[in-house]
Amino acid sequence: MKDNQTVKLKELKLPYDLKKLSVPQCVALCREIRSILIKTVNENGGHLASNLGTVELTMALHRVFDSPYDKIVWDVGHQAYTHKILTGRLSEFSTLRKENGISGFAKPCESEHDAFISGHSSNSISAACGIANAMRLRGDKHHVIAVIGDGALTGGLAFEGLNNAGKGGDNLIVILNDNEMSISRNVGALAKYLSSIRGKESYMETKKNVEDFLDKMPLLGAPVKELIVNSKDAVRWLLYHYGGYEQGPTMFENLGFAYLGPVDGHNIAAMEETLRAAKAVRKPVLIHVHTVKGKGFTPAEKNPGAFHGLSPLAMENGNPEIISDDSFSAVFGEELTRLADSDKRICAVTAAMKYGTGLNKFCTAHPDRFFDVGIAEQHAVTYSAGMAAAGMLPVFAVYSSFLQRAYDQLIHDTAICRTHIVLGIDRAGIVGEDGETHQGIFDVPMLTCIPNTTVFSPSDYSELKLSLRKALYDTPAIAAVRYPRGAEDETVTMELDKDNMLCYEKHGGRVLIAGYGRTALSAAAAVRNNGLPCDVLKLVKIFPIEGAVIDICMRYDTVIFEEEGYKNGGIGEHLNFELYRKGYKGKVRVNALTGFVRHASPESILHRFALDEAGAERLIREELEKRNEAYAP
Repeated sequence: MKDNQTVKLKELKLPYDLKKLSVPQCVALCREIRSILIKTVNENGGHLASNLGTVELTMALHRVFDSPYDKIVWDVGHQAYTHKILTGRLSEFSTLRKENGISGFAKPCESEHDAFISGHSSNSISAACGIANAMRLRGDKHHVIAVIGDGALTGGLAFEGLNNAGKGGDNLIVILNDNEMSISRNVGALAKYLSSIRGKESYMETKKNVEDFLDKMPLLGAPVKELIVNSKDAVRWLLYHYGGYEQGPTMFENLGFAYLGPVDGHNIAAMEETLRAAKAVRKPVLIHVHTVKGKGFTPAEKNPGAFHGLSPLAMENGNPEIISDDSFSAVFGEELTRLADSDKRICAVTAAMKYGTGLNKFCTAHPDRFFDVGIAEQHAVTYSAGMAAAGMLPVFAVYSSFLQRAYDQLIHDTAICRTHIVLGIDRAGIVGEDGETHQGIFDVPMLTCIPNTTVFSPSDYSELKLSLRKALYDTPAIAAVRYPRGAEDETVTMELDKDNMLCYEKHGGRVLIAGYGRTALSAAAAVRNNGLPCDVLKLVKIFPIEGAVIDICMRYDTVIFEEEGYKNGGIGEHLNFELYRKGYKGKVRVNALTGFVRHASPESILHRFALDEAGAERLIREELEKRNEAYAP
């Protein structure tokens, strides 16, 4: 193929034909890829800024390495859209994040080019280390490449992986994609350290100048260069003493990695040269790559946080912000800020999700009591427990699926000593298009088996505000307030019994449908709109299950429990057991989520599991028909 010949992605057998192209042809393909990314994310929603920043990096990876024989492990995976396009999924890319379409994250079951699952951060180095070790044991000399962002590097698992990987002799390459951002701007000592390394670009310039000088030396040049390249101490000595470079070895070198960088991640030729050098080392290598989040799309470059994760048509509607003011996240942040105005003990903690959890207003109003600890949920929980032990009222706002990483800290560092912290659990329940890794369906089973834990699940803004106040002031130990993504449903309201934190409506009959959150509202709508003789119970304080809830359920022959959470260990199962203990002789039917829930719209998922209004109506009618049959003459 001629170097000046124009090529299009659809004309190529990907990723194999990439090696046949010239760098200018690849640059043109990168422009085409960016256009596809912007168009698809605008239509389907998804992660834009992070993917725009890794286009050239991904192109260089697939030109230097041979996927799937060389294994590329993506951290988080919200930077892997170009990887999907370049590995044979161009024709499917329009289905990104749609039901029955391709996932927004790397999934081995989707493609042999996806070496490991990714949806949460900081796991790539550990996974790549394990894969590389297994390949070495099998005699496979191919490489494993972990691509991790500097934001994900703040996660504790990443450090554990680095500590273990550097001491081995595996063909492992870690690419640190440093764009100075995670979702919110990076914070902490590591961010400052990486910034200091970026400022020492003279290191690589000096290293190249020394090698060029040795190449030109007759006879002695090549042997001396080989000696230097193979002697870490020698090359450092030469650079530091004769290259004018005073900075000592990097943290990564001290961990056992060969360090290359910083490299311009948008310069394909420079990236390829560095990747080939890393392949030749045959030991763990860390390549420090500097990229621009949102590269090639000016609005995303100027405001990468707002363009990190987008809803469908967000750009077209002129509103790319992560959350709107009309959302549970925003109302939670506003109420917490208001309460903190009069209570100086209240502190807010986030794990790199200031905007996503609605804490941006708290940060502005009370900067001295706002703490972003980076992508480090384990640290966030124990950090909060430490503040609580010293007399503060810490509130850790976190996505439901991200809280899973801090399970040990909830038990050991918090619950055992009844240390009082509040969890604001955002994105609880079905979140939809982000799929299995992000569905907030495990927090209830996870929390309700921990002693000394209280869980609230409000379904509207007024209940959210009241639940937050009760969590702060009326509950001991761990108090969790969980709420869904998006806005409240104003079409269905129920009167709240504030003493018992429940809503109870009587419509006649011996069947009760119960639940919490938006599925309970759907059940109420099904009863009202169809005139069904079925009473409705909506829990707001869902755990521990109070005596008032048990007393109500004992009055009915059949209790249907609708739950937008995982069935095993959920509130429905807890209720069933408590009723059994009380000698309940009726029937309990629990309808909840099972298995890992694939990506689709929340509405489609709730309908599939009979957790919407139509599903509640069907379940009620089934139980009513069974009762009629049982009592028919």
